[in-house]
Amino acid sequence: MNFQTDFASQDYFRNPAAALERLRAQGPVVRVQIPIIGEVWATTTQALADRVLKDTETFTIRKDDGTVAGLQWWMPKVIRTLANSMLSMDDPGHKRLRDIVDEAFRRRAVLGMEPHIQAIGDKLADELFTEGSPCDLVDRYARKLPLAVISELLGLPPDDRPKFIAWASGFTRFTGILGFLAAIPNILAMRRYMERHVETVRQSGGEGLIAEIVRVEKEGGQISRDEIVAMIFLLLFAGHETTTHLISGSAHELLKNPELRDWLEQDWSRLDLAVEEFLRFLTPVQFTKPRYVRRDVELDGVRLRKGDKVMAMLAAANMDPLANAHPERLDLQRRPNRHIAFGTGIHFCLGHQLARLEAKCALKSLFQRWPGLKLAVDETEIRWRGRPGFKAIERLPVQPGSPER
Repeated sequence: MNFQTDFASQDYFRNPAAALERLRAQGPVVRVQIPIIGEVWATTTQALADRVLKDTETFTIRKDDGTVAGLQWWMPKVIRTLANSMLSMDDPGHKRLRDIVDEAFRRRAVLGMEPHIQAIGDKLADELFTEGSPCDLVDRYARKLPLAVISELLGLPPDDRPKFIAWASGFTRFTGILGFLAAIPNILAMRRYMERHVETVRQSGGEGLIAEIVRVEKEGGQISRDEIVAMIFLLLFAGHETTTHLISGSAHELLKNPELRDWLEQDWSRLDLAVEEFLRFLTPVQFTKPRYVRRDVELDGVRLRKGDKVMAMLAAANMDPLANAHPERLDLQRRPNRHIAFGTGIHFCLGHQLARLEAKCALKSLFQRWPGLKLAVDETEIRWRGRPGFKAIERLPVQPGSPER
């Protein structure tokens, strides 16, 4: 019997802890219905999420024939092309592609970017209300910072960022099959842009990670042209979309809880702790891609059959009371903080260091520049995108307020 909860409803996003507690009460692994994906087993504990993501022999993203879990027969070719990234591969294909870009996202390389990212945050915070007040913090700030950083890292022209925003808004809001199909023109336009840019770099050279990937290809590296486009698509959108919602969600919590903002403003070094708790409490990516069960297996007394699909429910893992005491509470001083917001295993998020740093810089720049920042609408008017799998505030209207609050 399937667990009946709409993981894209406003009620769920407003209080996910309550729904996830009911889900966990049904068992350690529960059958759920997810739009587009269909029926799938979902883990409800952190221990099982960890097991599913690390046991890559039993739980794989692909079948032997290359079929990707979660891709449907009716999806157009462009989706299959762009889905052919390291995110939808098992090893050794996953490692082959990840090794090409791994160095750019290592801790030492990312930490060296902090002054520049902080400067971007300061500039965007200064410009927040240049087009009037109130303004939408999501589009005016939370999206712009990570998009600027990943675009620079990839070597994409700054003048093209408005295109990326328009394309992203078209294919990150769909909630079902019709919305998915309506997003196809944006996806096609994005693929054409990527192909043209890669060809320009091949012919004329360039800077950034795209130029490095093209160099690897020219030197005989194991990456196809379709894989290059899929890689750029993944890095651009995975590299800014989820961080956008981490920043806006974190700002929302601080706007709701001024005492937490006061605590941070007393010592900005506390942001390291705070961001870890925002990652756990918000879990911008709510669940992973589904995996195929490759053999009959038992998960904490629940029997899964070969051919079933299972996904790690990251949101449930992060709200598991066996992993974190009183998980329904937002505790910016939580120690230890056992979250898996970035997943685990071979698909542990490549950009985890960058996302953490961007969130820290964004929150510091924002509240240093606008210490009296406040919501411009009643809290009950805040809405989340109705898309399962992402916790993403649709709009976050804010106004400057007074420094004294």
